[in-house]
Amino acid sequence: MLASASPSRRRLFEAAGIPVAIEAANIDETELKRSMAADHVPPRDMADFLAELKAQKVSQRWRGALVIGADQVLVLNDMVFDKPADMDHARAHLQALRGRRHELISAVVISENGAPVWRHVATAKLEMRAFSDDFLDAYLAAAGPAVLSSVGAYQVEGLGLQLFSRIEGDHSTILGLPMLAVLDYLRVRGAIGS
Repeated sequence: MLASASPSRRRLFEAAGIPVAIEAANIDETELKRSMAADHVPPRDMADFLAELKAQKVSQRWRGALVIGADQVLVLNDMVFDKPADMDHARAHLQALRGRRHELISAVVISENGAPVWRHVATAKLEMRAFSDDFLDAYLAAAGPAVLSSVGAYQVEGLGLQLFSRIEGDHSTILGLPMLAVLDYLRVRGAIGS
């Protein structure tokens, strides 16, 4: 069971040939992240807390199931980014990231019977190239509102790849769910073939 409405996370399971049921946890991530940022919670802990909260919330309704919660935090220096609210915010995100290096911290927690049984946090480092304003305008026009579903206003699995000069890290971590670690745990638990 995946406690996420994220299409990219669902696609990761589908691509790996793993059937997964979906039930979104329906939590106010933006408000929780704001509160944690005000309390100076480190970004890694933020991602881990939100992943655990999602997994536990759904796990309480699905007794006996392994429920996977995931969250991702984008960090530029010490600033944490949320998903852009609209295209103007997406543009501002990309302008702030342009020509700079940032991190994507992806946390995953698996809960069973309402309690966490496993967790993993992975980090990817991405460097955006110094693209022109004309390129930015063309990118946003071509990518459209889909950029609003990504914390960085880009999707490296599509047009967003053109924004980068360097990427370090596992592709699934960049998409918000470190799949190799998840698959290893699911094998240990006998949930998938080994």
